[in-house]
Amino acid sequence: MIQVGIIGGAGYTAGELIRLLLHHNDANINFVYSTSNAGNKLCSVHQDLLGSTDLKFTSDINPRVDVLFLCLGHGNSKAFLETNSFSDKTKIIDLSNDFRLEKERAFQNETFVYGLPELQKDAIKNANYIANPGCFATAIQLALLPLAENNLLVNDVHVNAVTGSTGAGTMLSNTTHFTWRDNNFSSYKLFDHQHLGEINESLKQLQSDFTSELLFVPNRGNFSRGIFATAYTNFSGSLEVAKTIYNDFYKDAAFTFVSDVDIHLKQVVNTNKCLLHLYQHNNLLLITSVIDNLLKGASGQAIQNMNLMFGLEETEGLKLKANFF
Repeated sequence: MIQVGIIGGAGYTAGELIRLLLHHNDANINFVYSTSNAGNKLCSVHQDLLGSTDLKFTSDINPRVDVLFLCLGHGNSKAFLETNSFSDKTKIIDLSNDFRLEKERAFQNETFVYGLPELQKDAIKNANYIANPGCFATAIQLALLPLAENNLLVNDVHVNAVTGSTGAGTMLSNTTHFTWRDNNFSSYKLFDHQHLGEINESLKQLQSDFTSELLFVPNRGNFSRGIFATAYTNFSGSLEVAKTIYNDFYKDAAFTFVSDVDIHLKQVVNTNKCLLHLYQHNNLLLITSVIDNLLKGASGQAIQNMNLMFGLEETEGLKLKANFF
């Protein structure tokens, strides 16, 4: 059994990791680290785990676990690793943005690999350290990578995406409180979201001459989880050509699928899937991408990466049904 450690165990992503790992056939949760909750049962914070586990948060760390998930706030993972040592055999999967950009991936004697399986599965299989992608970044990259591989991103790309309240990463904040979020809608970090850097690097990995702008408008929706993203850009081919490009790119993908009919959030919430839909209007191609921000956008993708790193079936522990009703 793969012995798992989780650092920063009280947040949304840690809660999802725990829920998934409890039902993973090849993994065992060795410890869940949280100094603020040490000694309390996991279900005191993650109330959905009542009856599923008697594990408690701890302030002790086992440096010899097989894999360590870092569920810390952005900017804290690097500091944590600099002050805590782990076995040379411990693989690390970081869910923050500390190591996602190329200039930040080198750390001590290791290099973090960007963990988007649809982009570089082989590199993930051979990696010791993984930088798990951001949630918006995952949805947007999966919408655009097939075009980049075929050198078809020749104009600016306009992206509009809506995320649920759990996208904030913390349990409660001024913009996730029910009385603020309910019956409300707002935009934030217009054209300057932190995920743009990793998206641009991935696109240039496939299309080195990509110099167009990603004009990204992120929005807060009045729902708990999920991302609904639309991206459009100029496209000179037919819709059938576009569908062939996308189906060819994702023919071996375990969780990304191209739909011939309109898609919606309920199809992916509580799953590790990304669904894509293509629509053509004159010379524009519109790509719709939907994911669960906590799963394919965070914890589910982290476990997908763990499975690849340990030579397991990619879908192990992730065969989940959507909350459709």
